[in-house]
Amino acid sequence: MELSGAQIIMQFLEDEGVEFIFGYPGGAVLHIYDEIYRRDKIKHILVRHEQGATHMADGYARATGKPGVVLVTSGPGATNAVTGIATAHMDSIPMVVLTGQVPTPAIGSDAFQEVDCIGITRPCVKHNFLVKDVHDLASTLKKAFYVASSGRPGPVVVDIPKDVTLPDVKIPYEYPANITMRSYNPVSRGHTGQMKKALDLILSAKRPMVYTGGGVILDGASEELREFTRILGFPITNTLMGLGAYPGTDEQFVGMLGMHGTYEANMAMHNCDVLIGIGARFDDRVVGDVKQFCPGAKIVHIDIDPSSISKTVKVDVPIVGPVKSVLRDMIAMLKETNSRPDADSLAAWWRQVREWQSIDCLHYEWSDERIKPQYVVQKLYEATGGDAFVTSDVGQHQMWAAQFYPFDKPNRWINSGGLGTMGFGLPAAMGVQFAFPEAQVACVTGEGSIVMCIQELSTAKQYNLPIKVINLNNGYLGMVRQWQEFIYEKRESHSYLDSLPDFAKLAESFGHVGMRIDKPSDVDSALKEAFAMKDRLVFMDFVTDPSENVFPMMMAGKGQTDMLLPAFCKERELA
Repeated sequence: MELSGAQIIMQFLEDEGVEFIFGYPGGAVLHIYDEIYRRDKIKHILVRHEQGATHMADGYARATGKPGVVLVTSGPGATNAVTGIATAHMDSIPMVVLTGQVPTPAIGSDAFQEVDCIGITRPCVKHNFLVKDVHDLASTLKKAFYVASSGRPGPVVVDIPKDVTLPDVKIPYEYPANITMRSYNPVSRGHTGQMKKALDLILSAKRPMVYTGGGVILDGASEELREFTRILGFPITNTLMGLGAYPGTDEQFVGMLGMHGTYEANMAMHNCDVLIGIGARFDDRVVGDVKQFCPGAKIVHIDIDPSSISKTVKVDVPIVGPVKSVLRDMIAMLKETNSRPDADSLAAWWRQVREWQSIDCLHYEWSDERIKPQYVVQKLYEATGGDAFVTSDVGQHQMWAAQFYPFDKPNRWINSGGLGTMGFGLPAAMGVQFAFPEAQVACVTGEGSIVMCIQELSTAKQYNLPIKVINLNNGYLGMVRQWQEFIYEKRESHSYLDSLPDFAKLAESFGHVGMRIDKPSDVDSALKEAFAMKDRLVFMDFVTDPSENVFPMMMAGKGQTDMLLPAFCKERELA
């Protein structure tokens, strides 16, 4: 069949199995939008800001594992999307972003709404394409989806000049089911010899530690990770991005590690003799001072991305390959051998880990007068039965959500880990809700973050999304204020927020349900009431203790054992 460029785009997306396009129209993409009008197989979601479109597509992708799709116009449409593209890039989230561009003869002439989208996005995408010929359109789109979702996933931008989508220029179209890229061939299996070396080292461990990241979730390898860890009987920790890959309520799980990880996870990492890194990139929030990181450990590192191996921390046994297939192969090797780690040494190691756990590093002091944000998250866990999709923005509320909502399933914890993007939580929750309309979806946010994309409450109303917003409102940019307290002698330079809106009334003005909760005794009932409203977005504004800090806190640039703890826990540690 012969199709125009705009028709090719829409037909390809249908053939590719795309469910949603998150977008905002403009001059350079009007031919495409005219074709959207003529079709109804793919649902287009009209956002209120292009950043919201990218975050919705991102949330959809994190929850489903499928690439999110974005459509924006040229110029400011494309530049407004950059923050969301960079967010996905830092966390390796599959996304295809279609950006409009001025007609090809006008490129480089400073035409109306022209920007160099390829140049602007190059540092924050996995790859990008500029399509100058309609004959290249279908194959380029196929390459974009392949690159975005294979190997280490990431966002791909396809920049499409308006004349490539002209309705009166038609060419033969056939869905390119298979595509080959000579310069891009991600590995599909790990090296058998390296896996055997790794197992020999793992089975010799006296103080082992399993350290896993978002790569386990991205490759759908949670079941393999659970079997591998349980066969060995080792303690396991997840990064912020890896939460849910291993059940958060399991006795072998010692909590998140890193800057705001648990005392026991960081101490176990520091004192282990064999570290098994799986789908994690050894980022600065985990490692701290590289010179002090796991000083006595031999390190095994499994990752799909060869550039991540020994990038920050030198490892002893690298295995390049998909996490899922590598773990399957290593499990098979384990089952073929009768060798197991030394039971006595492992038991002694567990006794030490349990001793660190007794410090109770997540302890906080209860108050009858002020709502403690940790308590709100604990009650959220109870109200949802621990089975919600939880998105967050960035800051104290993000860390409390990670600490106090144990995730037993993968793809349930949706947050911006690498870039740390405020404004992410609400649109990401909407992307999740589109993917799973019957699921419980909660956005844990703060009053600083929520206002950055609060216009998407209008989108949520248009599509009747029953998200529950949990706003932990302390009147501060809380994490900034916390650092100012600890490092800058309490000089609160522009970390306080004056002139905040009445969030309950603001939510109501968008057509949603608004609640303001300022008493600890009302927290539980408010959450139960909100989640009982299955068909309404409920915005819960919890007025929380402004002096509360996130503990533990590993100081930036220090080692993993250099943690600030609550006074109560510090006394226990010294005792």
